[in-house]
Amino acid sequence: MARAGLSAQRVTLAAADLADSAGLDHVTISAVARGFGVKDASLYSHVRSLQDLRHRIALLAGGELVDRIGAAVAGRSGRDALIAFADAYRAYALAHPGRYAASQLPLPPELVDPAAFRRTYELTYGMLRGYGLSEPDLTDAVRLLRSTFHGFVSLQATGGFGHPRDVEQSWRRSVEALHVLLAHWPTATGGGTPREDTPAP
Repeated sequence: MARAGLSAQRVTLAAADLADSAGLDHVTISAVARGFGVKDASLYSHVRSLQDLRHRIALLAGGELVDRIGAAVAGRSGRDALIAFADAYRAYALAHPGRYAASQLPLPPELVDPAAFRRTYELTYGMLRGYGLSEPDLTDAVRLLRSTFHGFVSLQATGGFGHPRDVEQSWRRSVEALHVLLAHWPTATGGGTPREDTPAP
């Protein structure tokens, strides 16, 4: 019988907190069960497996991250929206390293919430449309931003920046450089002139 008070949500939150404090690789059914003072079997009444638990952490983290970004970019556009988006992404990743690591896990299509996916899409692509981009440039720009943000926060979190140059200043310059690039997005023929409807740098 499941221990009174346990639920899939409580188990997921506990596992997410453990991931943040100890690392996603240290999240096991046994470790989470010990935190509740119960046997492993009690957790299997709420999650099917360790993989299921990690998928739940990923979904939780994805929702939290989108909420943070959505609140940050509300009412902003162009450069201001980009900075708010980038800062919210980085702040969440650094404050919740285990959750963030889980959010990078590939999810089976059946677990993807269409409403959550649509909100993520609208936030990201909506911000980039402010630069006058359309497909396929939109998708290329999304991949550039994700690669830059993920690479920066991953290196920072693991102490990968050894140069004495202030990391915060490098982050600010990197985001500013992205703004300039988006405002002067190269054309298919390799040009880089600003678009008429693009916000000025």
